[in-house]
Amino acid sequence: MNIRYLDKNFAIAPQVTPDALRGLRDAGLATIICNRPDGEGGDQPSFADIASQAAQYGIEAHYLPVVPGKITQEDVEAFAAIIADAPKPVLAYCRTGLRAQTLWQMSAALREG
Repeated sequence: MNIRYLDKNFAIAPQVTPDALRGLRDAGLATIICNRPDGEGGDQPSFADIASQAAQYGIEAHYLPVVPGKITQEDVEAFAAIIADAPKPVLAYCRTGLRAQTLWQMSAALREG
């Protein structure tokens, strides 16, 4: 899995699968955020399947789906709130990682106070 750290406590990745969660736990990740709506792609696992497997490995899982090109201020605020409260490090993912990176960039002012 291609994980890219944007800082020491936050990383982005393309689509996570249930079988990748053990590796994420072993890599020290404590929280995942799914920014991809269920059903967006035919080969995409459901968030429920990912969250169930994450729980087995002690990883906190959050579902904050956003549509590409349609990120709202509410999405940005919700993302910042999850990051603030979540065990670190956090991994956010979508199809390619771009939406997760965009949310990270857009939430910078909120996260930094």
